[in-house]
Order: sequence, then structure tokens, then C-alpha cells
Amino acid sequence: MKTRILILLSAFALIFSVDAQAQKLKKFGGLTEKKIGPKTIKVPYTEVVSYMGYAAPGNEDEVKDGKKFYYIYVWIPAVAPELGVRMMSPVAGAKIKNATKSKSYEENAGSKDFFDTYITLERSSIISKDNITEEGVKSAKWTTLAKNDDSSEMPKQPSGSSYNSLLRYKSEASDPLKALTVGLYRVGFTTFKTGEVKGTFLAQVAAPIKLPGVVMAKTIEDLKKQFK
Repeated sequence: MKTRILILLSAFALIFSVDAQAQKLKKFGGLTEKKIGPKTIKVPYTEVVSYMGYAAPGNEDEVKDGKKFYYIYVWIPAVAPELGVRMMSPVAGAKIKNATKSKSYEENAGSKDFFDTYITLERSSIISKDNITEEGVKSAKWTTLAKNDDSSEMPKQPSGSSYNSLLRYKSEASDPLKALTVGLYRVGFTTFKTGEVKGTFLAQVAAPIKLPGVVMAKTIEDLKKQFK
């Protein structure tokens, strides 16, 4: 009997430690590295914008390559040398300063559901706020700049797997299609594995310079409200 109790306690302790670890995010560092003593670290981004949401079957934005994609739209108000994007699921009570929280997140903040994140960073052909409309976004040309499935730099999920995502993209000024210019971007996300996307998530977009006026929203309507 005592042996069984000890096994159960050990199992609960393991689950708790993994779940607690999943809430700890390191500082978001960019491509620039700095040596401090024997360690080499990525210099933290100076601009980090956070969005907390909840994804569920049925509210996906598009089916692409057989996968259900969800989008978070991002307005970048100035030329940037580099952008970083990372996503964690589940959020499970993580305290993130100045994060935009969607209504769906607030309604499901206690959910323990999570998904194997897969993210993309896309830039649109829209470079003016005046052209940001539902129809304008649908007809815009979207260019995929970077994508990521699993990152060992991110906290492990409650399952113990490193299935959270992180990408960094450096602007290519010599190529108009790959340069990080002023304009409308979006973070696309789905699950790499077969199955539904369901659970709370934290998405962050970061840059190595201050970009006053960066806005993130799940819908074009909500994005435009933040411009006012």
C-alpha cells in the first residue's frame, strides 16, 4: 500500500513540475549574441508585444495544405532590422506584462487544453492603414518569411515534449519581397500533427529596436479598433 502511495505521489510531483516549468518563459533574445563570462547569450529584444488567445475547432481562418490555419494580424509601423515570433500553449495562468487578452482567452483562461504549435510569419502587400479592410486583406499578396515547428529554447508542454515554437527573421533589404518594411503582417499558426487545434496560447512578436505603435489582433475589425 505504501509503495502505491509513493508511486502516486511521485507521479503527481512529476506532472506538477512539468506544468510549472511550462509557465516559465526566458527573455526573448534575438540573433545578436553577446559573451558574458564563459556563456554566450542572445541579446534580449527591446520591443515585445504579447497576445493571449484561445483556439478551438470551428473558428479557424483558412484550410491550407490540408491544415487548419489561424491568424493573428500585426501592424508594423516602421522598418525593422529583425523580427522574432514565439508561441506557447497552454498559457495556464502565465503572468505576461501588458499582454492583449482576447475575449475567448478570458472565457477559457483555466483550460488545460494545449496543442503542438506550428507558426509562420507572413508579410502582406499592404503598406498603408487605409488599405486594411476585410476585402483588402483577402486580396492582398502574402509572402511567407519564416516558419518553425519545435524549439528547444521554449518551455516544454505539460506532455514533456518541446512542441512550442520560436522563429527569428532578419530583414533582407536588397530583396523587396523579403525586407521588413512598414506594413501589415500576420502570424499563422496550426498544429504540425494531424488533429484539431484547441487550447490557450501566448503569441509574442519582438524586435531589437523600439517600434511604437505595433498592434496585434485576431481579427481585422479588432486591429482597426486599436488604431483609434
